[in-house]
Amino acid sequence: MFYRLCRNKLTLGTGTGLSLSWMIDGMDSESRITSVDNDPELSEIAESFFGNNERVKIICADGTEWIRNYGGDKFDLVFADAWPGKYSDIEYVLDLIHEGGFYIIDDMQTQANWPEGHEDKVDNLIEYLERREDFTLTKMNWSTGIILMTRKF
Repeated sequence: MFYRLCRNKLTLGTGTGLSLSWMIDGMDSESRITSVDNDPELSEIAESFFGNNERVKIICADGTEWIRNYGGDKFDLVFADAWPGKYSDIEYVLDLIHEGGFYIIDDMQTQANWPEGHEDKVDNLIEYLERREDFTLTKMNWSTGIILMTRKF
């Protein structure tokens, strides 16, 4: 059976780097992570924490543009914590995942602070993901609601 370590990772929505810090903590010396956010101020904060780590590449760019123009290696793991890669450009992002690779999103359970109409967007996204035959999907009733998908071989 083919086995691939999660050595090439992508996060969409760096913010100040909280989720990025957890992912870095679990990486070995051969792993690499690219993290994209469109906010220069937040990217600068994340860069101040992780910019000297040779395994980390922080990119300040529009997520949609970055996703659509990316031409590098496929990823073993994608954590989409931003609109691009979760609610938009999902097909592009899912195409960037290796067979056996993971796609992870959070905030999939109803939250009190959601703006009107957001629950419909979440429901539509979940329905779309459940119809995908090239991934296996697991919904976790934990924290804010996690969806973990694995690309089939």
